[in-house]
Amino acid sequence: MDSPNYTVYCPAMSSAHDILQSVFGFSSFRPPQDQIIESIINGDDALVLMPTGGGKSLCYQIPAIVRDGCGVVISPLIALMQDQVSALKLLGVRAAFLNSTLGPVEAREIERALIEGQLDLLYIAPERFNQAHTLKLFKDSRISLFAIDEAHCVSQWGHDFRADYLKLSLLHELFPEVPRIALTATADERTRVEIKTRLQLNEAEQFIVGFDRPNIRYRIALKHNAKQQFLKFLRDEHAVDAGIVYCLSRKKTEDIAYWLQAEGFNALPYHAGLSADIRADHQRKFLRDEGVIIVATIAFGMGIDKPDVRFVAHLDLPKTIESYYQETGRAGRDGAPANAWMIYGLQDVIKLRQMMEGSDGSEEHKRAEQHRLNAMLGLCEITSCRRQALLSYFGETLQQACGNCDCCLEPAQTWDGTEAARKALSVTYRTNQRFGVNHLIDVLRGAETNKIFQFDHHLLASHGIGKELDNNQWRSVFRQLVARGYLSVDLERFGALRLEESCRALLRGEESIQLRRDIKQKAAKRQTKTSLAPDVDIALWEALRECRRLFAEDQGVPPYVIFHDSSLQEMCVNLPQDMNAFSEVTGVGDRKLEKYGPAFVRVIADHLAA
Repeated sequence: MDSPNYTVYCPAMSSAHDILQSVFGFSSFRPPQDQIIESIINGDDALVLMPTGGGKSLCYQIPAIVRDGCGVVISPLIALMQDQVSALKLLGVRAAFLNSTLGPVEAREIERALIEGQLDLLYIAPERFNQAHTLKLFKDSRISLFAIDEAHCVSQWGHDFRADYLKLSLLHELFPEVPRIALTATADERTRVEIKTRLQLNEAEQFIVGFDRPNIRYRIALKHNAKQQFLKFLRDEHAVDAGIVYCLSRKKTEDIAYWLQAEGFNALPYHAGLSADIRADHQRKFLRDEGVIIVATIAFGMGIDKPDVRFVAHLDLPKTIESYYQETGRAGRDGAPANAWMIYGLQDVIKLRQMMEGSDGSEEHKRAEQHRLNAMLGLCEITSCRRQALLSYFGETLQQACGNCDCCLEPAQTWDGTEAARKALSVTYRTNQRFGVNHLIDVLRGAETNKIFQFDHHLLASHGIGKELDNNQWRSVFRQLVARGYLSVDLERFGALRLEESCRALLRGEESIQLRRDIKQKAAKRQTKTSLAPDVDIALWEALRECRRLFAEDQGVPPYVIFHDSSLQEMCVNLPQDMNAFSEVTGVGDRKLEKYGPAFVRVIADHLAA
């Protein structure tokens, strides 16, 4: 919506548009940012689902500046608050945070500023919000809005559940006149209902922005030799890029990080077992240095505002599609090409199910988690467009195949697996559903092991009927039967396979099944380094990056806080040679124009004069 319309119909939105340009350096909103901002400015509540990198923060930052008082942002990300506040201060926004990293004197000074109306935005953790002292502080202050970031943390079905989020219903009870905006990048229908119920947002307008991130290439393959598969991926495509690697266990994150270091990569581990100082140091290096790879459990990544993450890799199967989508969404926030790369195996499924069975959750919760794991495994095993399946899970329809996932780029080969599947189901039944994959394969291939003779399985009709397939091919058959719900894993019997009701028609010959033919994946085309326009001079590009780096080091912030790569590219193409021309660059607001304009214009002038 153009600013003249706001001037006529909504003066506050005219002000919002001015702030978008003068403070944040953008000429127009991305729909529906304008609708969300207008709703909050008018005092209404909102629930916002917007993909990572879609511009969620502007939806509460701008209303907080426009409205009278201070906007309070409730975020679970203590380690990132300092960077977020530093970035806002560079733009001239009066921002601060209250968390456990502050001393008593600093905290009292920020509280005084809040009470005296000297802040636009205040970031706090949910744990602090629930303290009586904090609630009294808010009662004594003028609050313009409450923003509940990462709102999916309220969901007890979700992967990032935080118990303190459950108490945020107090916002509606204690501050009924203050508008609230809940924001998340990931929530299926069930989670959305839970967010609205638990936060008492039943009257809030719901804004759901398309989940698609077309710049991300989704690729999923089977584990053969995990380290060598991953090393080839890195060396072929991401030799110098920043990325995030996810593993299931803390031990594995350290093992992979130190192995990558030995292979010449700048890699660091991150998990909840490390000290707070080490985690903060590794996160700081990832945000501020270039080409750092973080190897982490799910403890890392929520709220990470680093635009140039070129890949997210999963070396183990995620628990749910929600967690997979959110974690992969940390790649390519700048809109440039990025990879979501994953390898998985049946052992991942068994390990995850063991973790679920060992949890303290109710039986209902365990069943829900099992359903979500099955959906995740189904995404891995499909032979059609992965993006269509991924978006469909969140209730969104993609009419045509995306052309940017492995299934589209290198369509999977399939084969008629009906007879093999019937043999696999039959041997599971004939061995009384008491054995795991390896023993069942031994029976099918006619092995003569001690275990075969111990249980008289050499006498079964199934013994030796599957010699036409090798061990890996049979593992593929069993894995796909588990993924499609014909078999399940009995964790009480150490991974024994058991038949599901859905297998009856297949066993009776009443239906057929096409299975994916597992083949070694070819390396995808390289698409990783910063994609520069043909007319960009590399020497100028590097000179501008060096100028940005010096500012970032001097101010102790990540380089992208100074300018995103896209802004530097625009400088390379448009070659602004005075302050007026420099002000037209995307991302250059009034404060950045004054603070950085002369230095960057000088770099461009020196380059043109050389």
